[in-house]
Amino acid sequence: MNVGIIGATGYGGVELIRLLENHPAFHVKEVYSSSQEGEELSNSYPHLVHKNLVLKSIDPIEIKKEVNLVFTSTPSGVSSKLIPSLIDAGIKVVDLSGDFRLKDKALYEKWYKKEGADADYLSKATYGLSEWFQEEIQNSDFVSNPGCYPTATLLGLAPLMVEGIVDEASIIVDGKSGVSGAGRSHSALTHFSEMNENLKIYKVNEHQHIPEIEQTLSCWSDQVKPITFSTHLVPMTRGIMTTIYATIKEDCEIEHIHKQFTKHYEDCKFVRVREKGTYPFTKDVVGSNYCDIGIAYDERTRRITVVSVIDNLVKGAAGQAIQNANLMMGLEEDAGLKIVPVYP
Repeated sequence: MNVGIIGATGYGGVELIRLLENHPAFHVKEVYSSSQEGEELSNSYPHLVHKNLVLKSIDPIEIKKEVNLVFTSTPSGVSSKLIPSLIDAGIKVVDLSGDFRLKDKALYEKWYKKEGADADYLSKATYGLSEWFQEEIQNSDFVSNPGCYPTATLLGLAPLMVEGIVDEASIIVDGKSGVSGAGRSHSALTHFSEMNENLKIYKVNEHQHIPEIEQTLSCWSDQVKPITFSTHLVPMTRGIMTTIYATIKEDCEIEHIHKQFTKHYEDCKFVRVREKGTYPFTKDVVGSNYCDIGIAYDERTRRITVVSVIDNLVKGAAGQAIQNANLMMGLEEDAGLKIVPVYP
């Protein structure tokens, strides 16, 4: 199947190309750009010189003739204007931006500070948290890929919410990400001399992923309350670690909590639940589509701690997008994603 990538000059787009290189069914036929039409992609990424990919203009009619499916890896605020024409042309889409994740247009505009997508198209988008909405994704032609922080957070919280183990009002999430999560654009936030040997908290109480997480938690519990969610940049390129804290409703033992996680994820190809007393590091998943989870319970405070790690560019973006595309097209879920993490 021929696939196209819109926004191939960003980190998410170039990661799609890397992962799709060895996909058994998908072939990257075309790459598209609204600002670098006619340029070779290798001008931006010399490591892709062997691919001979030339950026083409975005024309839905022509795209329909060339590909079976499109990945849109554009900045927020762009996809909302672009995707309706692709949908109307009958093209299957996996969107890596945040434009179609929130079902409430006004909520999107409040948190993203941009004009929201048309409500008719918002209703057509399936939220692509692969492990939890598989059936919906399989029956969809348009998937909105989750954000990187929400992916790590939701995979860590879902079993607790589904089983009703924790007090919904007690949830605190401490997230830390490598700087590639900020994208390729230059800024003082990610400048080497500003970020090296430094640790930064940012978007305190106003990160745009907060409503996405709360919206999805409400799928599993009607008692969801606003969460406390803090994000930090750490001086590394890839990786996200979310450390999640929540108070349990009733006394229980770590064995019971751990059993709930293993029960829900035993058939999932990309979620690895660690043995009791062991916890994952970000380096354990770099370059792969895995989410590794460790769980602890403190009887003294009655609080659960869940540690969830992913590669923000793979499971948090391109890898999960391919996982969703596999489900949409009736392929094996792990096609093209059987990748061992890079270590050290």
